[in-house]
Order: sequence, then structure tokens, then C-alpha cells
Amino acid sequence: MNMDNLRYGVRENIGQVTHQLIQVMLVGFAIGMTRTVIPVMAESEFGLERGSFMMLASFVVAFGAVKAVMNFVAGRWSERIGRRPVLLWGWVIALPIPVMIWYAPDWSWIVAATVLLGVNQGLCWSMTQTAKLDITRAEERGLTMGLNEFSGYVGVALAGILTAYAAEWLGARNGLLVFGMGVVVTALVLTVFWVKDTLPWAVAETAAHKAAPPQNLPRYPRGIAERPTTSEVFAVMSWGDRRLFAICQAGLVEKFVDALVWALFPVFLVGRGASLTEIGWIVGVYGFAWGGSQLFTGRLSDHVGRLWPNVLGMWICGAGVAMVVLGTGTLWWSVSAGVAGFGMALLYPNLSAAVADITPPAWRGSAIGIYRFWRDLGYAIGALALGLTASLTGAAEAAFWFVAISMFASGGLVLWLSEETHPRLNPADPPHPSTFDAGMGH
Repeated sequence: MNMDNLRYGVRENIGQVTHQLIQVMLVGFAIGMTRTVIPVMAESEFGLERGSFMMLASFVVAFGAVKAVMNFVAGRWSERIGRRPVLLWGWVIALPIPVMIWYAPDWSWIVAATVLLGVNQGLCWSMTQTAKLDITRAEERGLTMGLNEFSGYVGVALAGILTAYAAEWLGARNGLLVFGMGVVVTALVLTVFWVKDTLPWAVAETAAHKAAPPQNLPRYPRGIAERPTTSEVFAVMSWGDRRLFAICQAGLVEKFVDALVWALFPVFLVGRGASLTEIGWIVGVYGFAWGGSQLFTGRLSDHVGRLWPNVLGMWICGAGVAMVVLGTGTLWWSVSAGVAGFGMALLYPNLSAAVADITPPAWRGSAIGIYRFWRDLGYAIGALALGLTASLTGAAEAAFWFVAISMFASGGLVLWLSEETHPRLNPADPPHPSTFDAGMGH
């Protein structure tokens, strides 16, 4: 590939951006098909006793732990073998999932299928995100992340609704088998024939930054090598830079919300008399509000910055979670889910955009992978905490309060420890020529 012919921007690469948006929607379908039907199947199909919160949370714990590790692995692999091969392997690994759910004789098979789903999501979602950041401009990062997460979480919401209807028409197992195989095979075909590898864009961007530093120099972490080791990147992301630490802990805590919606929200609603399709729509409102709002919340942060959307998003999302248990009825639960989804839309693309703002292109893939490691570890930690909270109190409501309080506290940490990361709004001081290399992380 001729590096001189590479162009950056959403419009300039609209074909590949579109293919990657389709990919992330299919990734959303793959996880969304497990959101409505499987928690409700736990009792009817697999004999889990009502109130078995820890057993019910087990498949979310497995998913989160595996996806977290695979995010980390995907980032490093993608810088060595390219983005497209990692995406392709993610879909190959997903092939057995619908068959395992269809055949499952007991709950352990669901947990095993969810482990494979974690591998699929870690590899595929990471690559759709990284690939679009490779080929778009710095001033479009919020828009890029907003489009990515809009497509993915609209996919999650649609799949939750479609599989609820498919389960009613075909039966739970057959509905998930037909839907799941259609998703995975379609994604594989599109990856093989239409997706391009975007690693050359990242390589060219690194070279361009060396030759001519950007006008608004980002506040990159100082004192890290041009090609840092895995442990060096992990250290700077996890505790070495207070801004990146604040972003990573916020990512971890916000996944408590998603663990709650996935594992306990459907069970909470069933216990209050909601039907399967009503649950599909209520949980769908959360996904639609989250996904749809990101069409403008990501773009908004390109203008106003990342810090306040992230802080307010944590607090609004926490308020929506608390609202669920303060009222009753389908309309109230739908509004509460919508508030939580809107808060998530404010923070979700913009935490990732903040990471992309202040990490150099040479190791941005790894940085995003490590942020996503901590973020998706929140599934596992959150599901364990929710299961314990609900089990000890004997009521799912306690888990909602635990998540709401956690979101408010985490948002406060972001406000205290982080800063504005947008290079235009808070650029680094122009470096002295003798210190430029250190400031760029070279």
C-alpha cells in the first residue's frame, strides 16, 4: 500500500467507515442476542432457583473477565499483525456460540458460550473502534467514537427486541440459533471480502507526527519510549498518569450499569409481572437511548471537550439507575432506562476519545486495549458485586442502589483527577526542540 496516498477523515474514507459501522452493529447483535432471553431462560430452561443471584451473575462474570483480557491482547496483536486479521479471528471464534446455546443441557454450557462471546467481543469491538480511529482525523475523534458506539449499541438494543420475538415465534433455543448463525456468518463474509486493514494509516500518522508535530500538541504522557513494552503501557495507563487512571476507573465502574441491565434488570422486571416482550422493549429503550444519543454526544465533545460530558454522564446514568426502584410500571421503567442510557451516551464515546486524545498513534491501539481491559473488567467485578449485594439482602433493589452510588463516586474521581484532554481546548505547551522527543513519548 502506498503510504503517500493515504487520506484521513470520515468523508475521505466513507466506504471503510461504513463497513466498520456494519461490523460493530453485527458485534452488537452478537452480544444483544443474550440480553433478554437468556436471563429469563435461567429458571424456565435450566432450573436456576428464583433468587439465585450469584449463579445468574456467573455468565456475566465469565464474559467480563474474558473480554477484558482479550481487549488487552487485541490491542497488542493489532499493532503486530494488523487490525483485519484480529477482526477475522474474532468472528471465527464466534461460530460455535449459537449452537452451544441451542444445545445447552445445563447452565454451565451458557457460561462456556459466554466465554467465547467474551473473546469475540474483545477482538471484534476493539478492532472496529481502533480501525476507525486510524483512518479519521484527530478533530473527528468524538464523532468517530459516537458513530461507532451508536451503531454497536443500537445493534445490542435491536437484537434484544428481535430475539424476544424470535423466542416467542420459534422457541427460545431455535430463535437464538437462527438469529445467531445469521449474524456470525454475515460478519465473516463481510470481513473476508470488504474490510481493509487500517494499520498502515496508524504507521503513516506516526511518521507524520515525527516529521511535523501537530499545531495543537496533545498532552501525551511524558517519559515513555517510542515503542514501549506491554508492561510500560499498562503501567502508564493504569496508575502512571492520573488522567488515564481516572478514565480507566470510570470505564470500569460504568460497566456496573451494563452488568446490572444484563443480569438483574430482566429478572427484576419478571418479578414485577412484566412479559418477555415488555422486558425486551424496556431494556431496548436503554440501548436505543444510549446508542442513538451518541450520534451527537460524541460530536458534542469535539466542540466542548471531553471532561464535562464524562463527569455529567456518570452522574446522569447513576440517577437513571436509582430511578428504576423509585417507581413502578412499564412507562416509569422505560423512562428510567432512557435516562440511564442518555447518561451512558454522554460518557461512553468520550472516555475512549479522551484516551485517544492523549496517547500517541504508535501505541494508541495498545492504550485503547488496556483502557478496554479495565472497562470490561467492570462486567466481572460489577456482576460479582451485584450478585453478592442482591444475595446478602435477598432483593435485587439493593444492587440498583449499589450501582447508583458507585457511579456518583466515580464521576467525582474523574472531576478531581482528570483534566480536559482535547488538544484544541487544552494543548500542551510548545516543547523546546531538545525536549520534544520526550514530550511526544519518543
